[in-house]
Amino acid sequence: MKKLISLFTFLTLAVTFTFAQAQATPDNAAPGPQMELSSTTVDFGTIEQDSDPFRSITFTNTGDEPLIIKNAKGSCGCTVPTYEKAPILPGETSEIKIRYATNRLGKINKTVTLFTNEGDASKRVIKVVGMVNKKAAQPEAVPAAAPSILTTPNKANN
Repeated sequence: MKKLISLFTFLTLAVTFTFAQAQATPDNAAPGPQMELSSTTVDFGTIEQDSDPFRSITFTNTGDEPLIIKNAKGSCGCTVPTYEKAPILPGETSEIKIRYATNRLGKINKTVTLFTNEGDASKRVIKVVGMVNKKAAQPEAVPAAAPSILTTPNKANN
């Protein structure tokens, strides 16, 4: 009977240690590269015409292999992404800069598509939203000069 209880206790401890070891793997990294975006939307908010055209979004490679962004495309020529061409190693963070042509007025509703080496999730879509309002009219810096003795020619000398 003592042998049976000892065997049961040993097996219970062995199973417990086995599961504890499986859960203690470093960061439980997913196999292969994995892009974890800080957000799937880049919001320009409500901005004025010709204001700062750049916004950025960060991401981390949470996988166990280097992440490579193969290509990034905007949905039109007014939305241009810039990204790191070098592989992003596991655990590293990088960013994607997105430039929008802020000279265009109206609602921003575009996308940026990323193509990576992630396997099944190798295509990521980031929404680009916001609103561009017409720039307010600028007042003249110096008022127009009024006629004076200095600026009006003297007709008596002619």
